[in-house]
Order: sequence, then C-alpha cells, then structure tokens
Amino acid sequence: MYIHTMSYVDLVLKNGRIIDPVNRVDMVADIAVNNGTILSIGNNAQFQAKKTFDAGGCLVTPGLIDCHVHCYQYATPLGINPDEHCLSRGVTTVVDAGSAGASTFEGLRRYVAEKCKARMLSFVHIAQHGLAAAGCASGAPGGELDSLNVVSVDECVKCVTENRDIVVGIKLRLSDSIADEGKNEMEAYRRALQASERAGVPLMVHHTMSTVPTQVNDDKSSSLGCPRDLKAGDLYTHTYHPYRSSIVDPTTQTIYPDVLKARQKGVLYDVGHGQGSFGWTVAEISSTSGFYPDIISTDLHTGNHRGPAYDLPTVMSKFLHLGMPLVEVIHAVTSTSAKAIGWGDRIGSLTPGKEADITVLKLDEGPVSLEDCQSQVRVLDKVFKPVAVWRAGNQYPITVSDPFPNRDAMKLNLREWDKILIRDKDKPVIQ
Repeated sequence: MYIHTMSYVDLVLKNGRIIDPVNRVDMVADIAVNNGTILSIGNNAQFQAKKTFDAGGCLVTPGLIDCHVHCYQYATPLGINPDEHCLSRGVTTVVDAGSAGASTFEGLRRYVAEKCKARMLSFVHIAQHGLAAAGCASGAPGGELDSLNVVSVDECVKCVTENRDIVVGIKLRLSDSIADEGKNEMEAYRRALQASERAGVPLMVHHTMSTVPTQVNDDKSSSLGCPRDLKAGDLYTHTYHPYRSSIVDPTTQTIYPDVLKARQKGVLYDVGHGQGSFGWTVAEISSTSGFYPDIISTDLHTGNHRGPAYDLPTVMSKFLHLGMPLVEVIHAVTSTSAKAIGWGDRIGSLTPGKEADITVLKLDEGPVSLEDCQSQVRVLDKVFKPVAVWRAGNQYPITVSDPFPNRDAMKLNLREWDKILIRDKDKPVIQ
C-alpha cells in the first residue's frame, strides 16, 4: 500500500478489483492519479479528487498493450486507425507489426505515431517497402519477398538504430506465396535473423504455409527451422493458426517437439489472431497441453476488426474460455508484452510514478457465441468488455463492436474451410 500526503488529485478510481501482475497486486482498492501519473494504490480516502470514477464490479488493469497491430492507415491496405479501433477498446499501447520497412518508416512515424493519442511503437519489416501492397495485404498475387533486392540487412539495422525511441524489433513474414513461391524464404529468414542480432532487438516471425519447416527432424541439418532457430526473446506470432506450418502435427494432433524446445530456450509465443490465424481446434489441442500464449495480440487490420478478431478484449476472452487463468490473461496483455518489447520499465504496470495508462474491464456473463478465423464457433460463459480507459491520465471514450458477432464476416471467412488442416469434423453452418 502506498500513502501520499497530498490532499487534492485529478482522479480517483474507486472500488475496482486491481490486477497488476508486476507489483503482485490483486485486490479491491482505489487508484489516485495526478498530473498524468499514478500517485498511489490503496485506500485513498484522504484525497479529494476533481473527478471520481466508480469501478465497482470491474477489473482495473494497467493500460492494455496490443503487440501485433497494423495501423499504417491509408499507406497500406491493412492499416486501421489505432485510436478508433484500439484506444477506444481499452488499448493504450499499440505495436505496429511491420507495416513499414526502412524506406517507408518515416511516414509511419510522422503521420501515425506522432499524431495518434494511443502510444504507438513498431516493428520494422525486413523488406524495405514493408506491407505497402501485394500478398494478403491487397489480394494481388505475390508479396514483399518476391525479390531479395529489397531485403537489406544494412538498411533495416540503420532504420532501427535511427528510430530506437519507437522501434522495438524487426518483422518477417514467412509464407511461400509472398516469397516467389517459397524460393526466397530461407534467405530472407537468414537476413532477418542477422539484422535482429546486429540491431540487438527481437525478431517477430509470421510463419504460415511456409517452406521453412516447423519441425526439423535432423538435428545436424543446416536447414533453418521456425521456431527452432529463433533466439530467446524472439516472438513467434500466429501461434494457433490451422494451416500448413501449424505448431500442431496434423497426424498426431500433438505439438511439435521443436515448438516446445523453442519455448524452453525463451522464444515467446504470440497469438496474432488476425483474419486467418486463430483456429479453435488448434488452440484447444494446445490448451489441453498447457501451451498457452506468452502474449495475446489481435493482428488487428482492415480485414478483421469487424470480425473475427474485433478487438483485444475479445481475443482475451477466447483464452479465458480456453482455461487460461484470469491473472495470466492480464499478464499476457500488460507486463509480459511490455517486457517483450523492451518497455517493461515504462509501461505494463500501475507502479506509482509511471504514466497513468489504465484500463477498466468488465466480465459480462454469457452465453456468447464467438467464431474463430474459419467460422468454427464456441459458446463462451464470460466475455471481457472495455468500460473505461485513460492514457497518460486523460480519459478517452469507449466504443463497442456492432454487430457482435458479425455473421456476414463469418460467412466470408468460411471460404477458407477447405484449406485448413486442423479443424472440427463438421463444417460450420452459418444462418
């Protein structure tokens, strides 16, 4: 409990259940905020507040962090507005996952990071143009790795070095369809690993439908594997996708040994829900083995913010349903995420003296039917709903998904059914 002698403060949040994993706080108490920073946690009856917020019956957490978003709006086909779709759903820090590369990063900084109310950080794509077009970003064939001429270790490292105030890592997408039918995947992977090592930042790897194997059975093989050849602190995203390159062996329905070994050495597993990268069946197989994510993120973009991802609280709800303990769910969107991107000393907790990034959530009782990325449905007993959010002590309005769930999006995403390897027995029927 923290005590301060000041009589007047800007804000007191009262009566909420405060969950702050960093400080091992899980109790019903008050939070006092003044001049945009956390002042104290505990019984704050001694303070007179200019504003009071009653969080009774709610969870009060550090401001949520979404480690995988695409928010280079208008400059890339995937870009969304981070304030409209993240901050308004309780997310105070968004991390763009490689929308910009070295040649396009200045625009992301000037036109998004410097203008949005949410805190925006970024991974830099190993391809110099990032996700400006092609591949899954716009529906055109091909992708950003079709030519290795744009995969420059030197330029990527230079961009990281010159933008360390907002750059937290390097991003690579490994899929054969965006790398000249897979011909360039291995070399792009080698270069991304090299750039990450030189720059001293983590590498986030998207690994779906790739020629780079999930499991390398020959320990003496010089061939790269993913996640086998990632280093401690690197992020493996789209962990629960059901396509080729899944973490689950389609034959045995068990998690590949290389995936488990990578976790043991410190590789972090990120949800990266997306429009196609979360399958209920894969997640259930994984959860049965206790293989929950280190980081829960949305991969929010223009193709999924109306479903099936919706927002970060919705993705959190899916893992609560899968049996992930409540406090661990909060860990995965606050302190673990902050530490993974090298910001653990600045965000991800309610430590007095830090900026007042605060999220208030309510657990609404179900039943609520929620789809995965291929429109398989599960019925959830409880769903996280954002109630209020403060970024650096300033409160911002909350919005809700409408419709929720979105059956039009479910019908659209059902078209992927025949492509997935790990799925329920019966194809969903969408009314």
